[in-house]
Amino acid sequence: MSETMTGGCQCGRIRYAVEADDDAAYLCHCRMCQRATGGVAATLKEVPRSAVRWKTCEPDRYRSSPIAVRGFCALCGTPLTYEGYGSSHMDLTVGSFDTPGKLRPTGHSGVESRHDAWLDTRGLPETRTDQLPNIVNKWIEAVGKLPD
Repeated sequence: MSETMTGGCQCGRIRYAVEADDDAAYLCHCRMCQRATGGVAATLKEVPRSAVRWKTCEPDRYRSSPIAVRGFCALCGTPLTYEGYGSSHMDLTVGSFDTPGKLRPTGHSGVESRHDAWLDTRGLPETRTDQLPNIVNKWIEAVGKLPD
């Protein structure tokens, strides 16, 4: 699978295209990724830096540790990248892709900080956004429809 995939931040200020050679992605459970994304894990797609084209502007960057920077949008806060110093590769956040469902998890990293209870949640009750009247009403009042 060699495919051009696109993505960007929530507000649309930062857009990218990347040549993806496969559909493999991974979950990083390290505390740095947990804090950087606000989640129990970061979902990431490793790609060659040379395969990424920033279509609008490059992300803002934060030196998150002595070994890496993280790209994000300073306007909307979307986490976009993990970029290790000296590496020919970088990671893009799976959620920032326009079609994240095309990627599949193939491994775990940083498992010393993994929260196993959050990995398999299939047995929990489920609710669709369109089944939450208070949220639906707010969206309809604000923009006339539910978000994509």
